[in-house]
Amino acid sequence: MNASSTTKAVVLLIICTFFWGSCFPIGKHALNEVHALTLVFWRFVIAAICLAIYLKLIGSERFVLTVKQWCWVIGVSAVGVGGLNLGLFTGLEHTEATNGSLIMALSPLMTALIACVARRTLPTLPQCFSLVVSLSGVLMVITNGHLEALLNMAFNQGDKMIFSGMLAWSFYTYCSQGISRWIPVIPYTLVGMVSGAAVIGLMCLATPEVKPFAELLGSSSVGLIEVAYIGLFGTVAGYLLWLNGVRELGSPTAALFFNFVPVFAVLTAYLMGQAVTQLQLVGIAIVILGLLVPRLPVFRKATQAV
Repeated sequence: MNASSTTKAVVLLIICTFFWGSCFPIGKHALNEVHALTLVFWRFVIAAICLAIYLKLIGSERFVLTVKQWCWVIGVSAVGVGGLNLGLFTGLEHTEATNGSLIMALSPLMTALIACVARRTLPTLPQCFSLVVSLSGVLMVITNGHLEALLNMAFNQGDKMIFSGMLAWSFYTYCSQGISRWIPVIPYTLVGMVSGAAVIGLMCLATPEVKPFAELLGSSSVGLIEVAYIGLFGTVAGYLLWLNGVRELGSPTAALFFNFVPVFAVLTAYLMGQAVTQLQLVGIAIVILGLLVPRLPVFRKATQAV
């Protein structure tokens, strides 16, 4: 790895986190015009079409999977990608975009804890520090600073749904480290988009009040642009940029950049006129502190190696 490729990976990861962060307030605004299932369905459809065209144009290296491997790839994609988006966008109907981005910022930490459980090892001291500090910041925001809400387990329904989606994404991230040895990145991402579209499509069919085609056609031009933005930039570009960064820098270093997601979410929400409270800003600072401080030695070693 040379300095130029590292710099390029850093820039691309920052752009990626901007795309993902901006999707929270943009997605919340889009939910004023379309149902959450409709938004997620079209997100996957747009992404799948774009990736399929891209693969057709550039071709793909050959790979062969067994039936068991295909089942695992599709299952992990359906649970991880479909579960994330279902929890995220249905949750945004009931909570603030800043809250959602803050909860999603816990994903790298949860991925590390899932790895500890899978490998039957204890979390390290830095991981425990991250867990305590970061969860404190998240709980402070989602309980609105009221301790009695924590004692009574009275959390916002939207926050709980987004937390479930975050766990699904963490599971997907951990499993993808092994799956990436079987299948190239872009075909694997395409499988994720198609699997997600299939899962959400079935849910749309089972929900009579959700009409994806009618809702999209009945949307304003702003609504159409928001759906397209989430599909193209928040999904296709975001996934590809993230996976490229992981390949160049490694998952521990790339995970540091996930901390920018709530920052860009707050900036975008503010520019769009959505409410951003001082408590949310304090919570973001605490979460970033908890996630960043224990990982600084990792980043320093990676920089020295370059």
